[in-house]
Amino acid sequence: MLEIQRLTKYYRNTPVVNDVSFTVRPGEVTGYLGPNGSGKSTTVKIIAGLIEATTGKVLLDGRDIREDPMGFRRRLGYVPEEAILYSYLTGLEYLQLIGRLRSLPPQEVDRKANELLDLFSLESYRHAPISTYSKGMKQRVLISAALLHNPDVLILDEPLSGIDVTSAQLFKHLLAELASKGKTILYISHVLEVVERVCAQVIIIYKGRIMAADSVERLRGLMNVPSLEGIFAQLVEERDLESLARNIVRTIQTG
Repeated sequence: MLEIQRLTKYYRNTPVVNDVSFTVRPGEVTGYLGPNGSGKSTTVKIIAGLIEATTGKVLLDGRDIREDPMGFRRRLGYVPEEAILYSYLTGLEYLQLIGRLRSLPPQEVDRKANELLDLFSLESYRHAPISTYSKGMKQRVLISAALLHNPDVLILDEPLSGIDVTSAQLFKHLLAELASKGKTILYISHVLEVVERVCAQVIIIYKGRIMAADSVERLRGLMNVPSLEGIFAQLVEERDLESLARNIVRTIQTG
């Protein structure tokens, strides 16, 4: 179990994450939502061990991840929001590199890398440099790299960015299958329809603070709205978006 306990992060005396606490349970997909600038990315980078919190801690199975950061990273699979890859490597070479960095046996790396490239429909591009890949192809390589070492914990930050419809459908099934195997999954996305379909619970953050943490079904009942989109709008959106859209159109049509 992944426990986030009272995380706070200050930048120039301003709290971008403010006393954030929640739990991500094994065997479930937990959605982490919020508008741009809400503190999502900062939280994720703290959990992934990329930056330090000002206060608070992250526990995995009851142990502070700072006690054994390398041990935690061995158990972590992370898909960052931006696809930063070594573009001069081929897809296969990149996965082989990740496997070596994970200290996996070379034969196991080669087998898994080739199988994952096949399963993600990249088999004909395995020897092509990543610089020739589309954004969606790069994203599939990142997902493959995150899964290569069979991690216990997955942090997926906008993993569907640039991915085509078929790959997105595959990914939804993949999330459910990974959860059924007991993986602990934190899923960050702006695509509320997908979050509503795949997540057992959702955490909504706004201006650095947690606004809600529950199942979508219970939140719908409590707030008397039919969808996650309605829940999200009530909790974090201060403006009437329909009126705002009308005003934008009125502005551009004004001669």
